[in-house]
Amino acid sequence: MLICGIDEAGRGPLAGPVVAAAVVMEDCTEITGARDSKTLSESVRNELSLRIKDRCKDYSIGIADHKEIDSLNILQATMLAMFRALIGLEVLRDSVLIDGNYFRLPGRAEISYNFKTIVKGDSKIHEISCASILAKVERDKIMKDYNEQYPLYGFSTNKGYPTRYHISTIRTSGICDIHRISFCGKFISEGNCNR
Repeated sequence: MLICGIDEAGRGPLAGPVVAAAVVMEDCTEITGARDSKTLSESVRNELSLRIKDRCKDYSIGIADHKEIDSLNILQATMLAMFRALIGLEVLRDSVLIDGNYFRLPGRAEISYNFKTIVKGDSKIHEISCASILAKVERDKIMKDYNEQYPLYGFSTNKGYPTRYHISTIRTSGICDIHRISFCGKFISEGNCNR
């Protein structure tokens, strides 16, 4: 039986995309050490990501960028990223398990698969844990790349999350092109919105 796990990374940051991963595995495949990505160090996540990609039947990444987050809202953008990850798969799957308590297809999209949402699925279901790791590793890579373009904000370390340094930088220097305006409003004064 082929099981697809789906999870996301990046719902809470002030900048950058929300990234979803879909991972298809045989139900007997076990990646030792794979669990909720938030409980793992960056180096362990990176190593597990390579093992997951090597041992899974298929995987796909879906992204909704900061503009889509601002125009839709974070929940709908997350659903869009998950949908993009799901339709990017080439291997048919028997079951689709999604982290969370809600999943709705964007717009008029349709899929012919049964899916089930599981609260805290990233800590309960192996395939979702693997998706959690791939999503987090991919998003971290994206934010490190953005750090080259926008070094002032410290994206290589904070990954866009609202750290004290990040908030202080927004308050003094304004936002950059990848900030989520809908998330940054309370930190921006009228004089420092650079967009």
